[in-house]
Amino acid sequence: MPKLDRYLFREFAQSTFAALVVLMIVSLGGVFADVLGDIARGRVPAGLMLSQLGLMVLNYLPLILPLGLMLGLLLAIGRLYRDSEMPVLVATGVGPARLLRPLMMLVVPVVAFIAACSLWLGPWANDYSQRMVAEGNRNLLLAGLEAGRFVELPGGSGVVYVGAMSGEGSALGRVFVYRQDEERMDVTTARTGFLSVDGAERYLDLGEGFRVEGPLAEGLDYRMMRYQRNELRLPDAETRAAGDNPEYASTLALLSDPRAEARAQLHARIAPPLLALAFALLAVPLARSPPRQARYGRIALGFLAYVVAMNFMSLGTRWLEDGKLPLPLGLWWLVLPLLAFSAWMYFRDGQVGAPRLRRGAEKAR
Repeated sequence: MPKLDRYLFREFAQSTFAALVVLMIVSLGGVFADVLGDIARGRVPAGLMLSQLGLMVLNYLPLILPLGLMLGLLLAIGRLYRDSEMPVLVATGVGPARLLRPLMMLVVPVVAFIAACSLWLGPWANDYSQRMVAEGNRNLLLAGLEAGRFVELPGGSGVVYVGAMSGEGSALGRVFVYRQDEERMDVTTARTGFLSVDGAERYLDLGEGFRVEGPLAEGLDYRMMRYQRNELRLPDAETRAAGDNPEYASTLALLSDPRAEARAQLHARIAPPLLALAFALLAVPLARSPPRQARYGRIALGFLAYVVAMNFMSLGTRWLEDGKLPLPLGLWWLVLPLLAFSAWMYFRDGQVGAPRLRRGAEKAR
């Protein structure tokens, strides 16, 4: 590899990596808040917090990586202009066409990884996350029950306390359950218990205990009973609807699915790597700036272009699902014009001033 290519590739890679680290730190905060919200609403067992966080990050990578790639290239090429390195390279005959090789050495692997995340890793993470949540709701340990700690029931409708628990989480001892609705409360204690599952419904099978039911406010309408065996149905956890949802289907399955929702999801998975390539090409002409000129305005312009393109991608996906756009059109109306415009801007970069210079030279003669 020539020294110039190694130098430029190193500059591009370092700036892109730094931009991606910052974006990942910022994005992790939002993803973590989403996971905590799902746990609070009872959709996700508390024991699956870290695994769900990692799987959701995989799902968001096709949206984060194109922005990180573009911002990294804008920062790297902008620094070359600020330090007057680009004018020196142009003077030696290194134009946009010559920059294409070191640029593609970085862009091609990143775009390939975005394509892998969008077409394979993201759908796999969605499906695996759904299966983990479904399995976790059948396991007391993953559902958040721990010996010696009060745990809120899904939906915030009550509290469970377990005094003892077997190692695999199947058998319980000294169980206390408090439930309430708008008018009445229900307190149940038991010596033993275990979790049973009937289809999508979960039950606490309790043995040898007492149950007291009464009003939350004033009144003496209390009832107490002693039982040998009692089944308490746990509130349904809010689950993400899977079924035949195209978001959880593999890309190969979407290819043979004629539904509008499946076609929209397929185009939404194809678009991110192509948009990332377009943003990478667009970063080179956007980063051009005269010496001693602020470069952050160009970065803001690139970020605005990214936001507009991603919003149109989301809107286009929704329009395809609703039948407002013909399915053969897909998202090509967004991706192909942006790719063509980016390629035109890239190869046109550095040639804008040439006609003016020629006219100035002719006038001087």
